[in-house]
Amino acid sequence: MNQTRAFLVFAWLMVATLLWLEWTKDGARQAAIDRATPAAAVPAAPGATPAVPPAAVPGAPAIPQAGAPLANAQARATATPATPSVTVTTDVLRVELDGGTLRQADLLRHPSTADARSAPVRLLASDPATYFTASSGWQSTTGAAPGVAGFVPAGSATALSLAPGQDVLAVPFVWTGPDGVSIRRVVTFRRGQYVVDVADTVVNAGTAPWSGHVERHLVRVPRAPAKSGFTSPEAYSFQGAAWYSQADRYEKRKWEDYLADGAMDKQVTGGWISMLQHHFFAAWIPQKDQPALFSLSMPGGRHAISARGPGFTVAPGTQATTTARLWVGPKLVNKIAAQGVPGLHRAVDFSSYAWAASLAGGLFWVLDRIHSVTGNWGWAIVGLVVLLRILLFPLAQAQYKSAAKMRKFAPRMAQLKERYGEDRQKFQVALMELYRKEKINPLGGCWPLLVQMPIFLVLYWMLSESVELRHAPWIGWIHDLTARDPYFVLPAINMAVMWATQKLTPAIGMDPMQAKMLQWMPVVFGVMFAFFPSGLVLYWVTNGALGLAQQWWMIRRYADEPAPKAQEVK
Repeated sequence: MNQTRAFLVFAWLMVATLLWLEWTKDGARQAAIDRATPAAAVPAAPGATPAVPPAAVPGAPAIPQAGAPLANAQARATATPATPSVTVTTDVLRVELDGGTLRQADLLRHPSTADARSAPVRLLASDPATYFTASSGWQSTTGAAPGVAGFVPAGSATALSLAPGQDVLAVPFVWTGPDGVSIRRVVTFRRGQYVVDVADTVVNAGTAPWSGHVERHLVRVPRAPAKSGFTSPEAYSFQGAAWYSQADRYEKRKWEDYLADGAMDKQVTGGWISMLQHHFFAAWIPQKDQPALFSLSMPGGRHAISARGPGFTVAPGTQATTTARLWVGPKLVNKIAAQGVPGLHRAVDFSSYAWAASLAGGLFWVLDRIHSVTGNWGWAIVGLVVLLRILLFPLAQAQYKSAAKMRKFAPRMAQLKERYGEDRQKFQVALMELYRKEKINPLGGCWPLLVQMPIFLVLYWMLSESVELRHAPWIGWIHDLTARDPYFVLPAINMAVMWATQKLTPAIGMDPMQAKMLQWMPVVFGVMFAFFPSGLVLYWVTNGALGLAQQWWMIRRYADEPAPKAQEVK
């Protein structure tokens, strides 16, 4: 095997994989839609608690089963008139909440299109077609409880905004029960933050103990990618629920396989639950020292992930407090890391494999450091490729040295092929003998390529998943690194680079069919990359151009001595 054959195999495998993913993707998406909207399903009422399977509630000894209280709570919530809502606007978020449910959330710094004047991305919404809400409520077996619809604003304002110079905005809600028990909820927003703090304090001013537990839910309908096709990174980005526990670490479930492995009842202390989509996500992060039961369900055809618990028994004259954080926003690596939550960085779903996700995270850290210097994500991509080329230069040197040596002996190999004609067995024996005498390693150009492939594949997924590159310009005609090149300049350059690389690469021992296939590879990749996001094509063009320059220099360095004459071969 030589370098050309290795490249040919890798290229065709890549094309075949993309075509296979495109062929199977539509069936999987339709299956998810079919599961999500059964013919007889009746959507749950806004603010209703999603039905979940019966299970023990952590920390609530007085509540052995949660199924019955939840059923009652859903009936109460359905019958409860819509509670008044409050609109809260910060520098990064505009949300509508009613105390129990975040009905709507707009991400003000992330326009829905590349036009900065377009409407912001709406991550949470209560309309049936794009339903996605985050809710939190209480259930009890010893008395009344608010569910998710019983909280009312503690003040009269229906619209609040973070004022200039103000860094924190607290929005109070309250539920008052008939037996002297009340629950005070404070939802806190902070400047520049996509995390919302939710603190609940149960106050028992009655004469009897009160037992109850808190529940936190994310409920949505599956979202079809805004862009489809095998050249769209969004089509391959993970869409579904994900959760984290210290015992089992990061786990996830796609929409189409949501309940294929059961409802997932898992006792967890700490951890988090989330629903992910390309570039954005929502996640509940319960108080790390309080237990909860994580579970999946499909109430009314929608997909839900829940954290039930902790439970409390509050004696008369005492109170109990539980807190949680709700992330509603983009997958910004640095802001997620600043939360200090174990495993939350995996919400940026670079890969299902921990080693690949760690490698991608490291590469993004380098990319981010370069961006802090250049101030431009396009030039940061170029700088990252240059840095990788420098680090991998020893491997590239071995690869190009082997290729140059193969090129040096190309005339002798061609004459061997001519001598033995169609007798491929004798030709291979003679070729191996030549390799042995001249100390040529036919795998010398293959193994370095195989070592580099995982790095470049991880780079592909890292660039596809990074929201930081969304709508980011480079230079001139490239106004959005996540959109295709509008004038196909980069794909054309890529075709030229691949063609020039082929001319410098020896094709020893290749049959006419393989040679013809290789000649078409620049065209195949040029057409395919014409519809890829320009940031990915920029990475590929930069890598290819540097590789071409390295190969030209290596060939001149190692192929300056003429090979022995052909008659010396026995």
